[in-house]
Formats: sequence, C-alpha cells, structure tokens
Amino acid sequence: MKFRIPPQLIPLFASVAVLVALYAGGCLAFAGFTSPRVVINLFGDNAFLGVAAVGATFVILSGGIDLSVGAVVALSTISIAALLDHGTSPLIAIVVVLTGGAAFGAFLGLLIHWFELPPFLITLGGMFLARGLGFAVHAESLGITNPFYGDTIGGLARPVAHVTTTSGRLQTLTLPFTAQCFLAVVLLAALAAKWTRFGRNLYAIGSSETSARLMGVPIGRTKVLVYTLAGFLSALGGVVATFYMQSGNPASFVGLELDAIAAVVIGGTLLRGGVGFVPGTLVGVLILGIIQTLINFKGDLNTWWTKIAIGGLLLVFIMLQQTLSRRRRG
Repeated sequence: MKFRIPPQLIPLFASVAVLVALYAGGCLAFAGFTSPRVVINLFGDNAFLGVAAVGATFVILSGGIDLSVGAVVALSTISIAALLDHGTSPLIAIVVVLTGGAAFGAFLGLLIHWFELPPFLITLGGMFLARGLGFAVHAESLGITNPFYGDTIGGLARPVAHVTTTSGRLQTLTLPFTAQCFLAVVLLAALAAKWTRFGRNLYAIGSSETSARLMGVPIGRTKVLVYTLAGFLSALGGVVATFYMQSGNPASFVGLELDAIAAVVIGGTLLRGGVGFVPGTLVGVLILGIIQTLINFKGDLNTWWTKIAIGGLLLVFIMLQQTLSRRRRG
C-alpha cells in the first residue's frame, strides 16, 4: 500500500522540516546552540509575536487579512504602562486593555461586514488609528516598575530542566511566564479551530464564502467574531510584551503585523484561506526566532539578514502553496 501525504499537510510538513534543518545546522555550527536554554529562549523571546500570530491565523483562515496587529500591540503596551503609572491595579489594567483590544477588533469586523469592503483597507485604517491612539495615550516610552511585574510574574516561571554549567554547578532552567502564555494560547486556539462550530465555520468561509452562505453558515457573525478574537489576541500579545520588556512604547512593534503574517504563511496556512493549522503557526514563529538566533550566534552579520532570510523563505512557501493549489484544481 502506497502512503501519500494529504496535500493540505504538505506545507506543514515542509515547515517542520525547515525548523529541524535550521536547528540541526545551528547545533553543527555553534557549540552553545545545543543548550536547552536556546530552545527555552525561542519560546520566551517570541511569545508576544506568537500570541498575535495566532490571531492572524484565524483571520487568514477566514480569507481575510489584519494589518493592525503591530499597532494594537504597541497601543496595549503603552496603555498598560500609563494605567499603572496612574496607580491602577495591574489586573484591572490588563482586563481594560484586553477588553479594548476585543472591542477594537469587533469594530473593524463590523465595518468589514457592513460595508463589504476589503479587510486590507479597513485594517489599514485601523493600523493608523491604533498607532495614533498610542501616541495620544503617552507620546514616549514609559517604564513599568510595579512589583506585580517583577515579583508575581517572575515567580510564575516553571522549572523544566537541570543542566551542569562549565564550572560544574547545577543550574535550573525555567520556562518564563511569557512562553507559558504563548503555549496556552496555541493549545486553546488549536482546540477551537478543530473541535468547535466556530472553527468549522471559519474553514468553510475561507474555502468558499459563497458555498458557506448556501450551507447556512452565519457569515457576518463569524467574520465579526474572527476580528474580535484577533483584536483580543493582539492586545494579549501587548500584555505579554509588557511582561517581557517591563515597559510600554507607542512607537514599538512597527512591522509586527508582517512578521505575524510571515509566521502564519511559513507555518503552512494558505493566504487565500480555508487551509491551515494553528500548530503550524507555532512552527512558523519558531522558524523566525531560530533565524534571528542563528544570526546572533554568528555575530558578524547585520540584523537585516533576518529580514532577508525570512523574505526568501516566505517566497518559497508562497510558491509551494501556489503549486499545490494548481494541482488541486487540476
């Protein structure tokens, strides 16, 4: 019996193969690359991007696009920093920001549904709106000194491994809370996409909105929910970013939406929608992170080589998707 890989899984398998090849290459080229700390840092350092990219995955699966991701993340960071600076409780500040992110996404989703305009145009306007609101909240970077961030969040790190240093001392490696948030979001989103009616509607709309409408799928409600969820996850990405940076900045995360889209596509989700997997986005984020780590280990390369490598890899995956789409139509 001949084994054949389903066409929709080929991009995902290709992503995993690229991730394994990059990590193996790093282990062969650099002695320190084999340390478990490198893997842990991949999750912790890219957690805010990963959380936002999960929201972008839902949008792209529905056949849409969201260009407001980076601006919403930046708005969330500076909003939390400003609220804390005025004496607001950290938990209340986080709830306010997450609620605002969901409301902002719902607003964009309603505009897309009511006026039947391309998501590109609506979310482009949303990007400028969110970026401007960030500067209206506070025009400069603002540090976060609340003990909740240093003590409570730091205490939530979980030990995952014990390693022996070169000096012979036993060191405990911990998984930071930011990485825990990222993995939890990926798990919940994967379950929602696979096992809920919302997930089934999402794939149906992305595959063919006309067919989905004929099948009785609530197009408008699903689209609004998709952008609401994307706005919520973008705001959550901003919350995670404050845990990581201990500050807020309205000018930060310019271009993060493009990194999120690149991670989604490299992770095997088709840009036209209807085909893709949330775990693939996890793989895509790790690929972006490992490319950056390799360049850091190299030491003598400009950081712009990260963009060059990601751009080339993105073009390869887009061409792979196009080839598979043509074969399926054939």
